[in-house]
Amino acid sequence: MSSFSAVLRRICAFGAGLSMALVFGVILFNSLRRYLVGRSVPWGEELPIYLTIYGVMFGLALAYLTDSHIRFAVVVDLLSEKVRAGLALVSDGVTIVTGIALTWAGVVFGLRRADRDASGLTQAADALADATGITALEWLGRMGPWQFAIAFGGALLTLAAIARLIDRLSEGRT
Repeated sequence: MSSFSAVLRRICAFGAGLSMALVFGVILFNSLRRYLVGRSVPWGEELPIYLTIYGVMFGLALAYLTDSHIRFAVVVDLLSEKVRAGLALVSDGVTIVTGIALTWAGVVFGLRRADRDASGLTQAADALADATGITALEWLGRMGPWQFAIAFGGALLTLAAIARLIDRLSEGRT
């Protein structure tokens, strides 16, 4: 395994774990507040959805890096080792192209709707910006950062496929 692949694995594992922990924390906080105070926080319904999408994107790349993604092993197991190795290289190439296309589509999608309000997050983002004096935090109340998850996931998938391709090619030389 290349050092690039190892670093990318750590980043993806940390990102997926952090996303899950944040989703759990937000849902726990929102549930406790709902039952103790009688009402939820405005951002407690929407934020876990967006955090989950980022978590899925980190997990998608991690699954590809560790070669633990869903595949048709029954069919592949019938092939010879040489054909299987060639198919893995082709699969990595197709995944790189798919990741690039997903990144591009995510950028286009995110830019097209970036200024729309994320209804449950607008007030919280504005309050955070007012409290800190950092006006850029108002952007968290818009759809752009959350729709960017598609482009982010495509970029991570592309990097994961490149890392797997490098690892497979280096394994073939040794």
